[in-house]
Amino acid sequence: MTERTPLLELRDVNTYYGQIHILQGVNLRVFEGEFVALLGGNACGKSTTLKTAVGLVTPKSGSVLIDGVEVTKEKPGERIRRGIAVVPENRRLFGPMTVMENLQIGAYTRSHVPKEDYDYVFDLFPKVAERRNQLAGTLSGGEQQMVAVARALMSKPKLLLMDEPSMGLSPLLVEQSFELIDDLHRQGVSMLVVEQNANMALSVADRGYVLQTGRVVLEGPAADLAQDAELRKAYLGR
Repeated sequence: MTERTPLLELRDVNTYYGQIHILQGVNLRVFEGEFVALLGGNACGKSTTLKTAVGLVTPKSGSVLIDGVEVTKEKPGERIRRGIAVVPENRRLFGPMTVMENLQIGAYTRSHVPKEDYDYVFDLFPKVAERRNQLAGTLSGGEQQMVAVARALMSKPKLLLMDEPSMGLSPLLVEQSFELIDDLHRQGVSMLVVEQNANMALSVADRGYVLQTGRVVLEGPAADLAQDAELRKAYLGR
């Protein structure tokens, strides 16, 4: 049987910041329809992995592939046109612009955006619809998270990359944020989510990878990782 082509693949990726070896031989794959969690502590290389995937960081060696196509040297804009969308850490909305203007920026790679696409994100996020004419910078943290995800979805991505979606949110909003992520996953949105809250991420993910000092030290089905004794001790607080 022919093996499926991953939507995103990192092959033996080595990334440096100056002389510091950040990612050390990282291999990672995300297939269509999957929710993959990328876990680990502070400064372990999670965000660098995401930046390498989207083209903000170029690896010294190894390959990045989107839909089986080598994109290691491509710029972020080219990768976005191939169907990658990013919800960055801390949301990074354009605060002086309205919610609607932020959504329009999310669709900049498309020559025509039908009204139905705006209706889709407004149905997903009724609060975003209510706030469409409000300045993004005046929204609460939870509302900004909704707008950031809605903005990413406006590009009609094949794969959604999320960097620390729970960062800066209250426990209640963290739970709501992951309910939203789970809903998107159930609708068929493929996702790679970088997250420190391993417990929450593994409760809704299909598979997971655990990074430690730039190396993948564990990978497998999320349910198995959630039961791994070392992972529970290190990241799940049990």
